[in-house]
Amino acid sequence: MTTVATPAPAAVATGIVPASERKLRNRVSLRETLSHTFTMAHRGLLKIKRTPEQLFDVTFQPIIFTLMFTYIFGGAVAGDVQSYLPIIIPGILVQTVISTSIVTGVQLREDMEKGVFDRFRSLPIARIAPLSGALLADTVRYLIATTLTFAMGFLMGLRPEGGFWGVVAASVLVILCSWSVSWIFAFFGVTARSASSVQGISMIVLFPLTFLSNAFVDPSTMPAPLEWFANINPISHLVTAVRDLIGGAGLGYDAVWSLVGAAVIVAVFAPLTVRAYMRKA
Repeated sequence: MTTVATPAPAAVATGIVPASERKLRNRVSLRETLSHTFTMAHRGLLKIKRTPEQLFDVTFQPIIFTLMFTYIFGGAVAGDVQSYLPIIIPGILVQTVISTSIVTGVQLREDMEKGVFDRFRSLPIARIAPLSGALLADTVRYLIATTLTFAMGFLMGLRPEGGFWGVVAASVLVILCSWSVSWIFAFFGVTARSASSVQGISMIVLFPLTFLSNAFVDPSTMPAPLEWFANINPISHLVTAVRDLIGGAGLGYDAVWSLVGAAVIVAVFAPLTVRAYMRKA
């Protein structure tokens, strides 16, 4: 007589499916990937909540830089502070928010050094979720920096001709472009050996891009080689796009190039970062 094994009462009660009857798959759907990304982003926000000093750079830097650059360069560049505000506020905004994206790579490197990402790799989640979630959480930092920069500009007398929606469009453009640039620094964070080296490499890349641009002065006042570089600098295109939006000119050539550049950066560095992360994390 043949006997048939029946599931143990405990297994039936708890709904446990035997391993031989499970349908396993090695792919994660888009819906699950998005869900995992938002979960990891929530983790990043909890880190900020528990260590609020992480926000010092995005709270104090916009205020200090706006006051310092406006009153130092305002009279020399534009004749007075009020005339300089429509020029300097977009420049300060782009420089501050783009600089904030460096933190993404530094924190990723710190998490990898602590072994946090080793745990993530062992979980049944989308491979890109720990990275995309961390980058998504950092958009909160960009939003804070953007809000404070415009708030300082308003307090100092800036009155955008583009109105409320022009300011909103400029903010969204800067945050979107900064999020795309953060993939570059995330790549540095995954491939570098230490958090300090990530910050050093990122600053070497970022400082020439932000200062050799039209963010603070007219490139025509620079020597010919520097003027040429400033005119083709992606930061210059983004700054000009922000000036157009808050000045009432709307979306133009520079805004289109900024969006195309952001898409190209994500298309190139997102796969590179994920591949490097899976190899080294």
